Amino acid sequence: MSGVAVVAPYEHCEAVTRANARNFYYGIRLLPTPRRSAMCAIYSFARRVDDIADGPGGTEEKLAGLRAASDDLHGLGQPTDDRVMLALADAAERFPIPLDAFDDLIEGARMDVVGARYERYGDLITYCRRVAGSIGRLSLGVFGPAGDADADRRADDLGVAMQLTNILRDVGEDLAAGRVYLPGEDLAAFGCDLTAAPAPDALAGLIRFEAARAHGWFTVGRRLLPLLDRPSAACVATIAGTYEQLLRRIERQPQAVVRERVRVPAWSKAWVVARALVGSRT
Repeated sequence: MSGVAVVAPYEHCEAVTRANARNFYYGIRLLPTPRRSAMCAIYSFARRVDDIADGPGGTEEKLAGLRAASDDLHGLGQPTDDRVMLALADAAERFPIPLDAFDDLIEGARMDVVGARYERYGDLITYCRRVAGSIGRLSLGVFGPAGDADADRRADDLGVAMQLTNILRDVGEDLAAGRVYLPGEDLAAFGCDLTAAPAPDALAGLIRFEAARAHGWFTVGRRLLPLLDRPSAACVATIAGTYEQLLRRIERQPQAVVRERVRVPAWSKAWVVARALVGSRT
């Protein structure tokens, strides 16, 4: 595809990313333009999959939508006027993006559609690896080093850490949609019934317990940073650092997750960026 022909698809993907993934976009702004464009193409297709799972319609309609998205993915490069698929096809030509990781993402979305619940922590981690670890592996195709087993593992770990943070942030929203992601064994251990106005102390204990686990995933996932070049390390450090700030805010106000979405203020994000840039130079 010519450089001119792909400009509009990439611009569309960047607009989608900027509008829907502020924390993610905050980090990828630090990348050179070709890498940032490729990351926006990856995000835009991932967003499409997520929107199918979370959008209107019944179970069968959503499952059909996911099958169609899978067909589009496996037909990548065929003639189309779909701007997301055009950008993704071009990105896959420029970078060694492991497109099969999208299959994991689609399977994770299918789990959402059928209303999967997670009795054990290990079951939840399997889900997190599918919906977020997959994004880490896809991103490595843009960042490099693609195909490095240790880098793949650490990117996957960071994805798990971020998804666990998202789950804690969205407890209230997910509950309103009929979804409970926190493991049943943990809910029982803390005597926390999310559907029946849990006792504040029980809820706080549960949220802080799960947050501590997420911190552990960030710790091992951050071992990815020395394996990346400077721009990629700064990008990943910014995204991970923003999520860690979010996790700390959740720990400070754990009972808020059932009432509102906890957010990271702009000044805190700016501090994370500055720290990431300094760290990438040392």
